[in-house]
Amino acid sequence: MRIDLHNHTTRCNHAEGSIDEYIEKAIDLGVNVYGFSEHAPMDFDKKYRLSFQEMIEYERDIKEAKERYIDKINILLGYEVDYLKGYIDRRVIEAEVDYLIGSVHFLDKWGFDNPEFIGGWQSRDIDNIWQEYFDAIEAMAKTNYFNIVGHLDLIKVFKYLPKKDIKSIAQNALKAIKKSNMVIELNGAGLRKPIKEIYPSKDLLELAYELNISITFSSDAHSVEQVGFGYSKAVELAKEVGYREAIFFENREQILTKIDLDF
Repeated sequence: MRIDLHNHTTRCNHAEGSIDEYIEKAIDLGVNVYGFSEHAPMDFDKKYRLSFQEMIEYERDIKEAKERYIDKINILLGYEVDYLKGYIDRRVIEAEVDYLIGSVHFLDKWGFDNPEFIGGWQSRDIDNIWQEYFDAIEAMAKTNYFNIVGHLDLIKVFKYLPKKDIKSIAQNALKAIKKSNMVIELNGAGLRKPIKEIYPSKDLLELAYELNISITFSSDAHSVEQVGFGYSKAVELAKEVGYREAIFFENREQILTKIDLDF
């Protein structure tokens, strides 16, 4: 089984290509389960996400695509939700979707992964930033709102790495992820970023494996060319660590499947 659950549409205002083009590319790559998880609406940073008014249209678009391609590929509907205290909206959390990805892109409203705000790294202690980030991941997991942790170590995107041991920084977050029964994604988008590494790192994936945390796969595509990006490397990393099974979701329920190790 080949899975790719974290992908976007033009409704986020920073992606290119039609829904059908994404799906056709996934079919060409032999993907069996393909999910759209658009940046969910939020009353903050509205430039990079769909609006609350568009939710019905977005959900309709994906459900119609699911029917069009039902004989070729399993299309799933989700949202990528920014975890930012005070901005979680029930209209998103209670949406009738297959899954919700919980992601941290902001620390006290600082968009740490956005090149526009990279200067923020120069005025803060890097170890403290990393701890603050994984504290936010831990808090997100404890809400029990989400099914998947988006790009677990996104904080490494610009290669500002801590002096402190990364496993020790992240361990409480991973324990909370396990307790909440969330899944972590192997996300190929990191290979397109300055870090040039899959999210999460091998060290953190090994810790997840030790804790018996399940995985899924994502390319985080914002263009048709990015569909399936880094998938073979993600599968190889999973295999090296010891994973042989992965999860996808339908109606918020986990479905366990064997990983296609020959992708």
